[in-house]
Amino acid sequence: MQAAKKAMVFFDRHEINQIMAVYGMMVGKGEWRDYAMDGSTDRAIFSIFRHASELPLYRIEKIPALARKQGAWRVLAPGGQILKRGHNLRSVLKVFDKFRLRVVG
Repeated sequence: MQAAKKAMVFFDRHEINQIMAVYGMMVGKGEWRDYAMDGSTDRAIFSIFRHASELPLYRIEKIPALARKQGAWRVLAPGGQILKRGHNLRSVLKVFDKFRLRVVG
């Protein structure tokens, strides 16, 4: 008997809109220039790049298996360090607020 294939994990339209709002703001500031999205059987990943040929600056991951524990969402730095994790995407994306606000003058 053949084993059932696991469904792919990916972002829904609402999640993509939230991520792209942050991404678009940072592209407008010239900080980020490229992105990639990947889905697998256990997670969905949105990778953010300064240049397409580099390693990602940040990764936004959705891991449904962790939803009841520390939360399905997390933002990782280049070395794999977890910058923020949680149950709500909007609150996890607030880790990028420090980049949005700049002192003028």
